Amino acid sequence: MRYKSLGGTGLLVSEICLGTMTFGGAGFWTAIGQLDQGTADSIVARALDAGVNFIDTADVYSEGLSEEITGRAMVNSGRKRTDIVLATKCTGGTGKGVNDRGSSRGHIMDAVKASLKRLNTDYIDLYQIHSQDELTPVEETVRALEDLVQQGHVRYVGVSNWAAWRIMKALGIADKHGWARFSTMQSYYTIAGRDLERELMHVLTEEKLGLMVWSPLAGGLLSGKYNRDGSGPEGSRRVNFDFPPVNKDRAFDAVDVMREIGDSMGVSVARIALAWLLHQKHVMSVIIGAKSVEQLDDNLAAVDIVLSPEQLEKLDKVSALPPEYPGWMIERQNATSPKLKA
Repeated sequence: MRYKSLGGTGLLVSEICLGTMTFGGAGFWTAIGQLDQGTADSIVARALDAGVNFIDTADVYSEGLSEEITGRAMVNSGRKRTDIVLATKCTGGTGKGVNDRGSSRGHIMDAVKASLKRLNTDYIDLYQIHSQDELTPVEETVRALEDLVQQGHVRYVGVSNWAAWRIMKALGIADKHGWARFSTMQSYYTIAGRDLERELMHVLTEEKLGLMVWSPLAGGLLSGKYNRDGSGPEGSRRVNFDFPPVNKDRAFDAVDVMREIGDSMGVSVARIALAWLLHQKHVMSVIIGAKSVEQLDDNLAAVDIVLSPEQLEKLDKVSALPPEYPGWMIERQNATSPKLKA
């Protein structure tokens, strides 16, 4: 297992992060996974044995049950709390009350206390704002996160699913006041969905944020188990919950190339899809969720895949984004500018 800095910090995290969305299965989340405590214990233990030191969950997963199972699995693993970098998130609805959601100071303060209790820990390593709250001023959210850091409830803060301009505004506010700034960005990014490269990638690079990739197999679409008509294994996630949205023609073109490469190496399509992500220099950690130890082992093995420059070029070409304004104009107008050697 290789390790990278958590954004611009000195904290090291494994380039594979164990996601726990499959733990529990309460309510809506039954379509994602319904793993009980025993299975979760086995998966967490196996991941830690493989060198994974990074675990990601959220207060909304299985209506809080995922956090509870994750907390118990960490204890049951026998590992020291300081050997695990634990990440969770808030913003989504966690109750029926009008204020049981959002990124207001009030909800953040309530949410972090509830997560600490469910996780059975006295601190959270990385606390992330899960989604963009259009109502709460950015400054209110950033100040609340600063207070959590000062109080010792959380050590680092991150953001997920925000627009690039809003992330930059939050970073500017944090820098202006000397408050805790986002260290990470958790975003959807796959060979079937490279939209992040249009704007967010430049924020990552310029601001030295660490990219945590969620749904690296596009909700299972890149597992190699699905057909172009959308059919797949009965009871599988994509059949029951067709998310995240992707351009399926482009996605299956990429699957065809990945299958060709995978067959030549004797490995799964999923492993090639994960390996492609791990070859992207702006990726800090790839979040994998598993329903079994066997699936986990296959995904973990992606760290050993070395793709040749020719294979990477072929994959990049088949999955390339169509030109979009202003990107194509910026490229055109800078085509004759002097190029500096790396």
